[in-house]
Amino acid sequence: MDEQALLGLDPGADPPYRQRAMAYFEQLKESRDAWEVCAQALAKGLYSDDHVKFFCFQVLEHQVKFRHGGLSGDQRQLIRETLMKWLQFQVLSAQPEKIFVRNKAAQVLALTFVAEYPALWPDFFFDMLTLVGLDPRGVDIYLRTLMAIDGEVVDRDTLHAPEVARRNTLIKDAMREQCVPSLVESWFQILHAYQRSHPELTCQCLEVVGAYVSWIDLGLIANQRFVDLLLSHMAVEELREEACDCLLEMVNKGMDPVEKTKLVESLAQVLQSAGFFYVEQEEEDVDFLAKFSRLVNGMGQSLVLSWTKLAKAGSADDAGAALRALEAKVALVLRLLVHPDDDISANVVAFCYEYLHVLKQLPELNDGQKSNMEAIMLAVVKKLTYDDEYNFDNEGEDEAMFVEYRKQLKMLLDRLAQVSPELVLESVRRVFTDTMRKWQSASFMEVEVAIRLLYMLGEALPASHGAHFSGDAVKTGALQDMMTTLVSCGVSDYRHASVSLEFFETVVRYDKFFVAEPLHIPNVLMAFLDRRGLRHDSPKVRSRVAYLFSRFIKTLHKHMTAFIEDILTRIQDLLELAPPDKAFPAPLTSDDQLFMFEAAGVLIVSGESPPERKRALMRALLAPLMDAFRLLLDQLPLETDEETQAAVADCLSHAVGFVSRTSKAFSNKQTVKQCGCTEVYRDCLRAFLPALSCPVRRGALRGCVRSFLHRMIICMEEEVLPFIPAASEHMLKDCEAKDLQEFIPLISQIAAKFKRQVSPLLQQVFMPLVLAIFEVLARPADADDQAAALERQMLRRSYFSLVHTVAGSGLSEVLAGQGPENVERVVFTVIQGAVDFPDPVAQKTCFAVLGRLVELWGGKAGMTGFSDFTYKHIVPACFLAPLKPTFDLSDAQTVLTLSEVAATLKTIYAQQGPELLEFLRRDYLPSLHLCPDVAQELCHVLQQPDPKVLKTYLKVFFQRARL
Repeated sequence: MDEQALLGLDPGADPPYRQRAMAYFEQLKESRDAWEVCAQALAKGLYSDDHVKFFCFQVLEHQVKFRHGGLSGDQRQLIRETLMKWLQFQVLSAQPEKIFVRNKAAQVLALTFVAEYPALWPDFFFDMLTLVGLDPRGVDIYLRTLMAIDGEVVDRDTLHAPEVARRNTLIKDAMREQCVPSLVESWFQILHAYQRSHPELTCQCLEVVGAYVSWIDLGLIANQRFVDLLLSHMAVEELREEACDCLLEMVNKGMDPVEKTKLVESLAQVLQSAGFFYVEQEEEDVDFLAKFSRLVNGMGQSLVLSWTKLAKAGSADDAGAALRALEAKVALVLRLLVHPDDDISANVVAFCYEYLHVLKQLPELNDGQKSNMEAIMLAVVKKLTYDDEYNFDNEGEDEAMFVEYRKQLKMLLDRLAQVSPELVLESVRRVFTDTMRKWQSASFMEVEVAIRLLYMLGEALPASHGAHFSGDAVKTGALQDMMTTLVSCGVSDYRHASVSLEFFETVVRYDKFFVAEPLHIPNVLMAFLDRRGLRHDSPKVRSRVAYLFSRFIKTLHKHMTAFIEDILTRIQDLLELAPPDKAFPAPLTSDDQLFMFEAAGVLIVSGESPPERKRALMRALLAPLMDAFRLLLDQLPLETDEETQAAVADCLSHAVGFVSRTSKAFSNKQTVKQCGCTEVYRDCLRAFLPALSCPVRRGALRGCVRSFLHRMIICMEEEVLPFIPAASEHMLKDCEAKDLQEFIPLISQIAAKFKRQVSPLLQQVFMPLVLAIFEVLARPADADDQAAALERQMLRRSYFSLVHTVAGSGLSEVLAGQGPENVERVVFTVIQGAVDFPDPVAQKTCFAVLGRLVELWGGKAGMTGFSDFTYKHIVPACFLAPLKPTFDLSDAQTVLTLSEVAATLKTIYAQQGPELLEFLRRDYLPSLHLCPDVAQELCHVLQQPDPKVLKTYLKVFFQRARL
């Protein structure tokens, strides 16, 4: 061994030593016989350094894992002897190896077992057991090896290749036949011998039993002596948790439903006799109870599964026995469900959920089953409640876990409502009414959970489109009573953030209540607007209420006509643009303000005021934003500090975003023009467009103005068109690939929306945009810069999409009007895109463009010279692209491109007819060295009326042509 290299194995070694050690490791791994040196070092115990031993095992592991098949019989024997000698060394040694060395040794033993059992080393376990006997250090390695074998052969979480799965099955079959009874006997001896003296070994052994029980004969474990032993472990504090896990694995074993019921029942009787079913609510050992609750949950779920199978099979007596066994566990489960520790409670939620599903399927419920449902309902109410330790100001991991646990309880409530909606409705009503009666003296936890239960009813008892206040009279009446109480009892004054949030969430969930009873709207509006809502002390409450307020306004705006101007006055300060210096924290974040502006827009637009008044209100809302924008835009180029620049640019973006958000209020019925607001938004455009030529923070400013233009095209329609040429001119100056890629959709949107109406405008804008794209794509690029390469690819796609939109929107004169040189240049780029760039998405678009151009310009009345161009360039493109090795005919996207190629050829044939067939037969296909028969066949298929025939044929044609 290279002693100098071995020095680098120490974690504290200097980098050069570590590098030398790594190189030495690679050298030993790759050498055909150097591993034998490591084997000898292990067998003779030559090194005391743990890292060197670990290193030797790693070299050995590599041989067994990757080279076992090429080893000679003597070499395989050497590996076996090495492992057994090392194991013997452990038994005799005064000190055990470090855990990381033991784990690696166990891994190598397991890999050797997998490679050699049963054919080459049938006595693997017998050899091992003979050697270790009941020596604690030997037993430790034996148990670790068994767990490593489980990981290699059994672990169901690992996805194995078919041949590995077959190998694993053969190994398990051989083990069942040859050695499993002996293994089980060894486990019993270990569990019996070490339960007092070596609890850690006993726990390891219990883990092994749990892992193996899923695939060995259960009778070897589920018998009197073993269960008695496991039960005795349940009474030992250090062993009880692992014993629970072991019993759970036994319970989860797949087996006949009748046998499973008997197994669970016998286990339950033993546990009950031993006093485990008596659960103290203040049990100190919550870790054990968490394990025990999982065991009880597993027992219950197993009985549910048995009942389901037996009921489906029509075995009434056996199904009845399973149901009785199931019912007998409910009392225990309920005690665990209401346990103060949420982890213990959460562990039995799954069984409760499945038990309710069983009840739902029964034709009739008895009194006991009804009582069980009521008890589950009471438990849900109790456990939904926050505890004193919940930190609302700084929610961490514990709080996140409680939120998840609440979601599980909600599922339980929903399932209860499916079985007995009456029970859930009445229970919620009782809790809610009692709590609201005394809300002023009740704790925040009680008040919050009472309102939350009312909120949860909305999903537990669903109604189509939120129509909770029509239909079933009992449900409607109860909900109306509770909502009336909620909005009139004064509970919105409760000063805890959780209660405030729950109040507003519930008000908005049941906003249809106010359609039926609009007299309550003013009270709730005031709650939204004052210190209870938008001006609450808690930023979290203010933020959520801003969103909920927007929803409330959107649903009920028709009932707010009388309050519109009052509301706008009251929220005026919340609509101010926060200055970039942020000297004073704003009450709402910019994201929250978006909802406020949307709500303000809805109020103005949906009101019954005449257009002049709406215009005045909208101007009053937006003018401060325009004024602030102009000032900040003048300030921005003067700022030299990067952070200040970024803050000012953010502010400018927010101003544009706020104006844009108000336009969400407009619809087909309430357009900008009808509301008299065209002039206001036109002024906004005038204010914002100069930002496009700002020399600093160009990307952010262009992005927000571009988004605003998209929005205005929808809202203002042709009114926005006069602004496009100037906007284009600014956006095409000093631009990058990303700028262009994001600008192209704006032009495409205009072309698709206005079609021929914008032909003169597009004539003006099109070529400067195309030239800017060509200029960016022609810039030299770093071959290793993948992000830049992707940006260029996306820009190409966007460019081809633009040409496709212009060609496909009846705007061919835009292309034709660019002058012969430019038209040729554009069409050549499309040909190039179709053939030269291995990007099937872009290629598909290019062929769609070519097909469209042939349609427009290829006939007798088409563009002069285009017919020659078609034969010279477009027809060859249809063959050259699919013949390229990069054109992957097994790729779905490429197959779509091929369909577009077929469509293009069909379009050319429709225009040129026999002339195309003659050109293919006589001139073009022979140039590809295709035999006349194949050319004739293609021409025949091209003439078929069904386009699908050509699509299908072309795939085969090009596959053959490449051979």
